[in-house]
Amino acid sequence: MSLTRIESASAAQNSAIQLHAADNVAIAKRPLRAGQLIRVAGRTIQLQAAIPAGHKFALNEIGAGLPILRYGEQIGTARGVIRTGEYIHLHNAIYHEIEFGYEFPKQEAAARIQALSVPTFMGYARRDGRVGTRNYIAVAAASNCAAHAAGLVAAHFRNLPLPDGVDGVAVFPHADGCGHAIGPDTQQLHRTISGLLDHPNVAGAVLIGLGCEVNLLEGYFPAGTRQTEHLTGLTIQESGGTTKAVSAGIAAVEKHIERAAEFSRTAVSASKIILGLNCGGSDSFSGITANPALGLCSDMLAGIGATAVLAETPEIVGAEHLLIRRARNREVAYALLGCIERYREYLQRFGGNFDDNPAPGNKDGGLTNIVEKSLGAVAKGGSSPLMSVVEYADRIASEGLVFMNTPGYDPVSITGLAAGGVNVIAFTTGRGSAIGFPTVPVIKIATNTSTFERMRDNMDLNAGRILDGEASLEDVGRQIFQLTLDVASGKHTASERLGHGEFVPWRIGPVL
Repeated sequence: MSLTRIESASAAQNSAIQLHAADNVAIAKRPLRAGQLIRVAGRTIQLQAAIPAGHKFALNEIGAGLPILRYGEQIGTARGVIRTGEYIHLHNAIYHEIEFGYEFPKQEAAARIQALSVPTFMGYARRDGRVGTRNYIAVAAASNCAAHAAGLVAAHFRNLPLPDGVDGVAVFPHADGCGHAIGPDTQQLHRTISGLLDHPNVAGAVLIGLGCEVNLLEGYFPAGTRQTEHLTGLTIQESGGTTKAVSAGIAAVEKHIERAAEFSRTAVSASKIILGLNCGGSDSFSGITANPALGLCSDMLAGIGATAVLAETPEIVGAEHLLIRRARNREVAYALLGCIERYREYLQRFGGNFDDNPAPGNKDGGLTNIVEKSLGAVAKGGSSPLMSVVEYADRIASEGLVFMNTPGYDPVSITGLAAGGVNVIAFTTGRGSAIGFPTVPVIKIATNTSTFERMRDNMDLNAGRILDGEASLEDVGRQIFQLTLDVASGKHTASERLGHGEFVPWRIGPVL
């Protein structure tokens, strides 16, 4: 076929991208037509079918049963012979869990502290050495039975003026706290709520219970008391009903507001940043633009002794070998593999598997299976050593890159990250996500310009400029790093301006 069918040399060479020299697929940067001639990876290819933006086509013939490679890694095998220029997706790619020969660390790795000077941000220094990026009062329900009362307490302050420096009264209602089997599930809920109340972004908190639930208030206080300097507890039953409990809750919040007003922002080391890393509504561009750019920001944070926390256990499956290779030591490597194995057992109880994770929107965005999704998702963690692995909602104490065992479901994942103590969250999205959190600012990073422009009110930064050729990965990584410092210093994110406050604890056990 004549090359005159190519619209222009420039268009032909900028319509698709091969991500690794070993790849036998290319990714369409924009919608491509059947029969179109595309110049990619040093060759001209005629497309056998229309290719949606973000989707894959074969760079050469792939025999039946042979690996399909993206990022230089196997993402599946060919169901039958796949011809050069043929569209590759669910219909002709087979998913299976890959067995790796893991490269375990042979010696202890140290955190990569590289900066000669560390920038600062304006934060709230707390007495325990942690630093808040916000200054909230939190009102939490111990159980669903107290969720309405907690909501009424917080609503009282919604339109009232607050002292300078007090960001607001945030509410944490939820559907749990009773009907639990006593054990890991109740312990996890307790750990989650405790972490959200004892958080650097929270200056004072009120916990409201019904009075007879499984998640009793006694577990949150020293014996014989329901009052500490930081936390006030009360129950609806002992208060004499909802109206009296709400009045008591309002009075308690007012006292905590007085304490919160005593804090003010001061210049603190950026090493106090604990950045939660999350992605949602991912597409094929996530692993090309926003996630690797966020990975560069993660490396910059590790380089100054700050912390970046990768999460979403189902979304590292198929890419875990990349994290194992750079684990701090064998203990950390085995802890990561333990998270995956326990999660596999958890899914099998319900007849599920990891490939149930990619949502319809992920697949519409070009992600064929969980391996392809995971290989793009782990890029958020950059290239620094993996220093520690923590369970859901565990307190984060390590510098550098940390992994937290969470589901891939976004509101549950960021709830665990927040309970662990992250003081900012960076959230990449390709299809478009509107999620936020009550007390932790969430920076929303679009993977492509189309989503950024279509959902402009929800987005803080456009990583699609990388795909458009307007910025490099390094440019956007530095931009994310600076935006993290600005948000930590008080700049509001889009989700904060819109009032998003999603909060969903992870319930892992039966309802009794």
